[in-house]
Amino acid sequence: MVSEPRVVVYDACVLYPLNLRNVVVQCAVDRLARARWSDDIHEEWIRNLLEANPGLARERLERTRRLMDRALPDALVAGHRRHIPAVSMPDPKDRHVVAAAIEAGAEAVVSADRHFRDGDLKPHGLAVWRPGDFLMRLYRADTEATVACMANARRNLRRSAPTAAEFVAGLRRTGKLDEFCGALDRHLSDL
Repeated sequence: MVSEPRVVVYDACVLYPLNLRNVVVQCAVDRLARARWSDDIHEEWIRNLLEANPGLARERLERTRRLMDRALPDALVAGHRRHIPAVSMPDPKDRHVVAAAIEAGAEAVVSADRHFRDGDLKPHGLAVWRPGDFLMRLYRADTEATVACMANARRNLRRSAPTAAEFVAGLRRTGKLDEFCGALDRHLSDL
């Protein structure tokens, strides 16, 4: 087990695809990381998912939100908006994510958003980790615990019940986790 899990804020784009959300939330449940998010981040991933999939019911996504908050009661950051005026980002709509990371005392923002750059976050004592980089950091720190966590994440998918190979293929389809999926390919029997 990672001795002191790192505090990270998950950006909405990490919580948007089901497969990726399942994995990163499970990392926090299994205490490989201390995940943080805000109501603003929740609203953003829900809004974006509804825009891309108009047939989805908002209540279903709100249920997911409640389950996430219940599973990780310390994850929800409040009081972060006071930091927004001090944050400068290429896309001003991203400032709330950095503000949440500042309020949470996070080490990094986990984001696939190209607007998140280390140079913009460094003045706030933050780094940006791409989802694949974040998962590889966990894997390198404690391979056994990370593989066990991925096995838990696969078990979460009771409806689709993917095989280990199908689970890894689903992660690979996100387009953000090639190196991590390559590492997981070596552990299919443990997933």
